[in-house]
Amino acid sequence: MALTIDPQATEPRTSRDDVAALVRAAATGHEPAWNRLVDAYAGQVWAIARAHRLGDHDAADVGQATWLRLLEHLDELHDPERVGAWLATTARRECLRVLRAGNRQLPCGDDLPEPVDPGPGVEDALLTCERDAALWTAFGRLRPGDRALLRLLAADPQPSYEETSAALDMPVGSIGPTRARALERLRAELSREGFERPVAL
Repeated sequence: MALTIDPQATEPRTSRDDVAALVRAAATGHEPAWNRLVDAYAGQVWAIARAHRLGDHDAADVGQATWLRLLEHLDELHDPERVGAWLATTARRECLRVLRAGNRQLPCGDDLPEPVDPGPGVEDALLTCERDAALWTAFGRLRPGDRALLRLLAADPQPSYEETSAALDMPVGSIGPTRARALERLRAELSREGFERPVAL
């Protein structure tokens, strides 16, 4: 069975019944069903790895290991319609394994993106560059948990609250209030940077 992983996959989510049917079909060796599962959830797995601040190489390793774990346990899943939450939990565990193996800690800040040269006389591009720099500076001052949650909720496709809960080991009922507080802290940091426009996620 081919293991084709596209970290930019954006295929719309299928219904829970359809997901369960795909899992059962994939467990019998049906390759199109497997590929549809990968297409549906590869973006989520990639976002979880990035939320743990892994580089591209380590994130790819986490993705590969997560899909291999699913392949090994496809016919053992008790609730195949909840494969998204299973993948989220497995990806989080793989991220922690990679971090422990590398004897690393989560960094306290995010690297600023490279400045964009707007070109001479392109005022809009310059304003966009300044806005992005202010946003990343403010984002980098947030606590690690806030950054991880906001990164995951900004993923495309956005994982469900159940999948976010499994990925971050956070109660489902805490996600909404924590998200609201994280956005308020981000707005406060943006104000310190002189950027007053509202931030939505």
